[in-house]
Amino acid sequence: MSRLVKKAPSLCTDLPLDNTDICNKLHLLRQLLKSCFGPTGRLKQVHNNIGGHVVTTSTSSVLLPAIASSQSFINLIKTSVLNHVSRFSDCGLFAAILCLSLIEQAKQSGLRGDVAIRVNKHLLGMCTSYLQREDCGCKVKLDFCSSHNLITLARSIISSKPACVLTESEALHISRLAVQAFLLTVPCNMPGVVSLGKIVTISVEGHPVLNSAVFPGLLVDTPDILRVDKSKLLHSKPLRMVLFSASLAGDLSELGDGIIDVHPGVDTDSQILDQLLELCKLVVKDEVKLFVCQKVIHPVLQQYLKSHGVMVIERLGIALMEPLTQLTGAQPVATLHTTIPAKAYGKVKDLSIMQFGSKTMLHLHPPGESSICTMMLCHRNETMLSELKVVCQKTEHVLRLTLREPFALLGGGCTETHLAAYVRHKSMKQVAETVSVLGCSQTEHLRGVDGFCHSLESVAAALEHDGGNSLMDLTHAHHWTHSADVMEENMEDSLGFCGCGLIDSSINQSWGFLNTKYPEFSPAPLSRDTAVQPRVLDSFTAKLNALQVAVETANLALDVRYLIQDMN
Repeated sequence: MSRLVKKAPSLCTDLPLDNTDICNKLHLLRQLLKSCFGPTGRLKQVHNNIGGHVVTTSTSSVLLPAIASSQSFINLIKTSVLNHVSRFSDCGLFAAILCLSLIEQAKQSGLRGDVAIRVNKHLLGMCTSYLQREDCGCKVKLDFCSSHNLITLARSIISSKPACVLTESEALHISRLAVQAFLLTVPCNMPGVVSLGKIVTISVEGHPVLNSAVFPGLLVDTPDILRVDKSKLLHSKPLRMVLFSASLAGDLSELGDGIIDVHPGVDTDSQILDQLLELCKLVVKDEVKLFVCQKVIHPVLQQYLKSHGVMVIERLGIALMEPLTQLTGAQPVATLHTTIPAKAYGKVKDLSIMQFGSKTMLHLHPPGESSICTMMLCHRNETMLSELKVVCQKTEHVLRLTLREPFALLGGGCTETHLAAYVRHKSMKQVAETVSVLGCSQTEHLRGVDGFCHSLESVAAALEHDGGNSLMDLTHAHHWTHSADVMEENMEDSLGFCGCGLIDSSINQSWGFLNTKYPEFSPAPLSRDTAVQPRVLDSFTAKLNALQVAVETANLALDVRYLIQDMN
């Protein structure tokens, strides 16, 4: 009989945000994430204490899952941010840093939790309403007739991930490829319901980044393809192909569920193989030139098909099944017991063999207009290549979001400083009516506004990692940085352009340091000079949702009264 142990009582923590240990951990997480933020962010290497794979990244979708914590407050914020990233792919660090800053500011201001929650919620509504207005001063409309702003958006995302280790020319090359691949997935002149295509990404380690390329159609890894006579690939008409999702290895287990009656002395392997050969004879009779299977094909079947001039691809894998069906129009054959209907066959315009380092790829050209393409990504080592692949997939998702809302926000911290100045100005004009609606005093309201704006400015200031100073111009409320060793009288000469690249510094400009007191003002709109384009853009949809997630998660954390942990 096992020894019985008395159940330990649960551990209850009252007012967790008054707990020093919890607050220290939240502050440490904020400092860690701030140090990863932006193009000059510092990389993090994460591994467990018994060894294993080492993760090198500054990307929230990779970094946050790699950080394990027993503290439920940390896990609450991690889960919320990762849920946002899984849906929008971008602005994960922005959401996490802003959320943690709001919590910290609320505690430092001495505001009651319920008051801080109401003020944050009110100011969030003010921000979202402003960002959705047509005359919003930090929003840019994307013109799909020109790829310039799309490339700028893609480059802003790719350049903000320093673990990719890209030069300026490499970042621009990958940004152009990302936009090219995205545009290839958008079908043209398609009647009815339009569905976007897919980008299949293939990684090639050890080759220069500038060797990366995008190909319309599908590239399939086929190491044995060189054994085939290349003259058999040259055809003047579309090639008929068939696609099997069932295994053709000849195993009994592949015939499905149920009871199988076997007569004594019968060679089941031979019978199954004979049945598969009959299937192959039917395929050859129907003039199929490309035979593809998701799983394994028996060697005898492969030899038979190749001897009749049929190209054979096995072990395709489940990831390529959907892109291949979209590309060719084939319907995967899942059973071996019936004949293949004519509608199950697909078509390929042409086949060609391509060599990338040690990889031999078969290029399947679409029979007509197709929204399937392949992105070949090259980099110098595995760590950089892995990060680059993740970033390109995130970039594709962000570009897709622009189809729903064709806007972008100014990057480089300018949206955050602009919003902070707007909220301060608007709140000062509406103090009387706001405090009556929120049910708080004027002092409490002003403290809440100051903490909210301070948090927005902290996100912008987090882009600077080299000891420089962060400033805001007191005209348009854009973000600027200059080195710490520059004297104040020479400041205009060292500033150059603002964070988003739309405004150049001038002698008559007035400045205020971020997170310090400066005069309240209304940000002036920019002249819509089409000759001047922003150099850094953020996803409108992703950042708007990240703003909402950050404030709502902070409010949830501020509202927690007890933490109850089962210690058994």
